[in-house]
Amino acid sequence: MKTSEQQEYHNSDVLNLAKALIARPSVTPEDAGCQQLIAERLAKLGFSNETMVFEDTTNLWSRRNSASQANLNDRVFCFAGHTDVVPPGNLELWNTPPFEPTIIDGMLYGRGSADMKGSLAAMIVATERFVSDFPDHKGAISYLITSDEEGPFINGTTRVIDTLEARNEKITYCIVGEPSSSERVGDVIKNGRRGSISAEIDFKGKQGHVAYPEHVKNPIHLAMPALTELSQLHWDHGNDYFPATSFQLSNINAGTGATNVVPGHLTALFNLRYSTELTDQLIVDQVEHILAKHQLDYDIKWTFNGKPFVTEMSDDASCFLANATKAVEQITGVAPQLSTSGGTSDGRFIAPTGAQVIELGPCNATIHQINESVSCRDLEQLVDIYYACLKNILVDDENDQCN
Repeated sequence: MKTSEQQEYHNSDVLNLAKALIARPSVTPEDAGCQQLIAERLAKLGFSNETMVFEDTTNLWSRRNSASQANLNDRVFCFAGHTDVVPPGNLELWNTPPFEPTIIDGMLYGRGSADMKGSLAAMIVATERFVSDFPDHKGAISYLITSDEEGPFINGTTRVIDTLEARNEKITYCIVGEPSSSERVGDVIKNGRRGSISAEIDFKGKQGHVAYPEHVKNPIHLAMPALTELSQLHWDHGNDYFPATSFQLSNINAGTGATNVVPGHLTALFNLRYSTELTDQLIVDQVEHILAKHQLDYDIKWTFNGKPFVTEMSDDASCFLANATKAVEQITGVAPQLSTSGGTSDGRFIAPTGAQVIELGPCNATIHQINESVSCRDLEQLVDIYYACLKNILVDDENDQCN
C-alpha cells in the first residue's frame, strides 16, 4: 500500500521527470541520456532540436517559434541549464543511493536534485503547460543545455554560444536554472555575477644552504611584501549591484622539505572576484605593476574565468527582471531579493551577447553535498514561477516595449 506521501506525489509531472533525470548517472561531462529525454519532450511541443557535440561534451540547443513568428531574433526566451552533476563522493555516507531518487518527508533526494535536474524538470513542465495554453505565443522559446558546467566549462555553453553568434542567432532573455534560492524557492534572484580571474605565479630565487645567506636569494622573503600589498590593496568600492572586489590567496608553496635549504622557487595562487568597476586588463596591469615595483623575477599564468555581468532594474533595460520579479511575487507572495553573490555560472557566457540573464532556481543549501535534496513543494512552485515568467514576457501586451 502506498503511503500518503507517495500518493500525493505519484502523479506529479515535475517530480516524475526530475526522478527520471536523477536516475541517469550523468557525472560531468557525461550526459547519460538526459538530453535525449529532454529533447523528446520538447519535440512533442514543436521544438527543433540540435545536438552539438564538442570533444567530450554533449550540448542541446532547442527552439520553438510560434506559427506567426518568422523572425530569427524576435524576442527569444531561453531556459539554460546543465545535465551534468558532480561526483557523489563516498556512497556509504548517503542515506539513499545518489542515483536512486527517493522522496522522504517531502524532500526529493539524489545527486543533481537541486543542482540542477529539479530546475530542468520544472522548466520542461512549465513549457509544456504554457505551449498548451498559448500555442501561438509571441517570439520564440529555446533551451540551451550542456553537460560541461560542473567540469572545465570549455566545451559546453561557451561553444554553443560561439556557434549561435557565428550565425547571428541571439537570445533576448535567459533564465539559468541554478539553485539561487536561500530559504524558500524564489526568495533570491541572481541578476548578475562577479567576474573571476585567477593567476599562478612562480617567484624565482636561488637555492642554497641556509647557513650561507650571501649565496642565496630566498623567494619567500622576496615575494611576501608584494603578496601582502596585493592582499591589502583596496581595488574598488563596488556599486549598487556588486560588493567591493575581493583578492584572495588560495595557495602558497615553497621548500624542499629540509629545514636547512633555502628554496629556489615559490608558487602562489590567487583569485579576484571583481565588480563591473574593474576590467580584467586593469587587474592584470595593477598586479604586474606591483610585482615590477618590488623588482621580482617571476613567471605568471593568468586564467580568465568570466567577466562580470548584471541585468539591471530600470525602466529601459530591466523589463525581463521586473517581470521575473513579478512572477515570483504572483506565485509566492514574497518579493525576491536581488543578488550577485556566489561563484560563477554559465550566465557569464550568455550575457556578453546582449541577453538579459538571471538565475532563478530552488534552494542551494545541499548542493554538491552528501544527501543532496530539494523540496518537492518548491519544485511544484518553481513550475508555476517559470510558467508566469513565460506568460509575462511572451503573452502580456504591456511588455511590448521590452523588445
